[in-house]
Amino acid sequence: MRRLKYFMLLFCLVLSIPTALLLVHTHGSLEQEEKSELRYFANSLFDRMEEELALLIQKEEGRAVDDYTFKSPEKNQEQAGAGQAGILSGLPQQAFILGYFQNNPDGGFQTPLMDGAAQAPPKKAAVVEELQEVNRAFNRRRMEESEGKALGTAFRPQAMKAAVSKEETANIADKYFALNEQRSQKDYLGSKAKRLEQVPAAQALNVAPQEKAVMSAASAPAASIESEVDAKADFSMDLSAVRKQTAGRGAIQAEGRLGNDPGLDAKLFQVEVDPMQSVLIDSERILIFRRIVIRNQVFRQGFVLLVRPFFEHLLAVHFSGQPMARFTNLRLQVLSGENGRPGAQAGIAAQQPRFSIQRTFPRPFAFVQATLACDRIPASAGRRTWNLMVAAIALIFTLGLFAIYRSARTVTELAERRATFVSSVTHELKTPLTNIRMYIEMLEQGIAQSPEREREYLQVLLAESGRLTRLINNVLEFSKLEKKHRQAALVKGDFDDVIAEIRELMQEKLRQEGFSLDVDKGAIPPFPYDREMMIQILINLMENSLKFARNATDRRLVLSVRPQGERVLISLSDAGPGIPPAALKKIFDDFFRVDSEQVRTTQGTGIGLALVRKLAQAMGGSVSAANNPVAGCTITVSLPRQ
Repeated sequence: MRRLKYFMLLFCLVLSIPTALLLVHTHGSLEQEEKSELRYFANSLFDRMEEELALLIQKEEGRAVDDYTFKSPEKNQEQAGAGQAGILSGLPQQAFILGYFQNNPDGGFQTPLMDGAAQAPPKKAAVVEELQEVNRAFNRRRMEESEGKALGTAFRPQAMKAAVSKEETANIADKYFALNEQRSQKDYLGSKAKRLEQVPAAQALNVAPQEKAVMSAASAPAASIESEVDAKADFSMDLSAVRKQTAGRGAIQAEGRLGNDPGLDAKLFQVEVDPMQSVLIDSERILIFRRIVIRNQVFRQGFVLLVRPFFEHLLAVHFSGQPMARFTNLRLQVLSGENGRPGAQAGIAAQQPRFSIQRTFPRPFAFVQATLACDRIPASAGRRTWNLMVAAIALIFTLGLFAIYRSARTVTELAERRATFVSSVTHELKTPLTNIRMYIEMLEQGIAQSPEREREYLQVLLAESGRLTRLINNVLEFSKLEKKHRQAALVKGDFDDVIAEIRELMQEKLRQEGFSLDVDKGAIPPFPYDREMMIQILINLMENSLKFARNATDRRLVLSVRPQGERVLISLSDAGPGIPPAALKKIFDDFFRVDSEQVRTTQGTGIGLALVRKLAQAMGGSVSAANNPVAGCTITVSLPRQ
């Protein structure tokens, strides 16, 4: 048995290693698939945000060059009637946009909310005042840059472009499209390059009202203007140089005045428009603007973005109402070299994220960094199947090993019991044969000197030969029943014939052992049974009781026959030591013997009770054992009444 355990342990080890590797690999593949699926939808969420930001920038890029300046109500109505969009004289509809304004080359301030020479309307006064504050802060940034002071990476538009975080593994779509490659090439949400426009003189002069002079038609029919092409000039131009450049154009101004040249309105000005860019004003405000170059003068036109309302708008529109908000957290924050930048978040807070992905949006929103994280990754469709398969494999593996172990143990125990049975049968056969031979020799030698002694010897010979016969019959019956060669011959009777036969056969044995047999049989209707089988059953039960109850003070065997429902119960009780509770169901197994001191000192083959069960089953019945309340045990054979 020990060798069998070693073989089973080795088998488990050899089988479990590849199984464990397969399960671990499958689990890793499912986890990678779940992360890829979540990463794909996270990127889709970021793409939708980018689409809204791109539409916002495209709308701003499509505005006329003079939309950022104040226009009279008549001109507003005229342009609106002509279908021109983008009149910004009212307060912005978006809560995240403070307002629009234009920064002039000399640092001056214009806004479509008010005439520069007039006082702001009461409803707009607070917004105009804040816009003027932003304009002053922006001028200070420009002056610091022009004086060569370190501005810091937080305020350099070119420094706001951050590399997109590397993803751990390829997402689902990467198997079919190079989406990451396409995304990495997208640096701008709007126009990527500068463009040249030709605008009517009226629009150009609305942008630069201080410029009343125009170039003569002979000298410059379509004024081609040298523009600032270096992006760094956006911050490096000295305001004093701009003023000198403006003051030095007296000769040109002398050539004409607005209203003196009747053909001025028909002339076109060439305007250079740069892509939109952004600069951080403070922790709550960001200026998104474009550079307009008219006659070598740089104007900056744009709007002030309120950081927190802007982030809250993106979260509310694109994330908070989505199912993924139930298990993920989306955080939007300003990307800069400084700590403590404002941000906003929504969803379920991630304490120990198992998944995290970041996206830095293209310019001019390169200051926005989005981070999606979660502690729990949603299970994929295959995860449930995997869990069921793991449970099934574990169950099958456990049950299989248990079945193999039990089967092997049963076979081993049966082999051991068979070996014990052979030894017991040999001893059981040898004992009566020895007694028979001894008493025959005694009779032959004339030791029995009286007829009474000879009669006693002959009775012993008769009993031992009967014992030997019963033992051989038990073995033969057991073998026949094992091979199903023995069939029950059922005949209806009242069981009196069996009781009479038992009394006659066991009378001498009971007398020798000092036992008595009490029969408790009431009036019962005839029922079917095999007479020979029942006699063999009762003899085995009585011999078993005589063997184990010989030390009992109460030497009575009680045979009871009584009806119970559709069954007839035939019971034999003794006052012996009883049966250990753990062995009550095992005593009818083949070759089983209870492991106790009394059993070890008592001879037996281990097939007596097993033969009782087989004979009872052959008649369509069953057998059971139970300990008595006081002493001894009762073995009951149950047979059908019909």
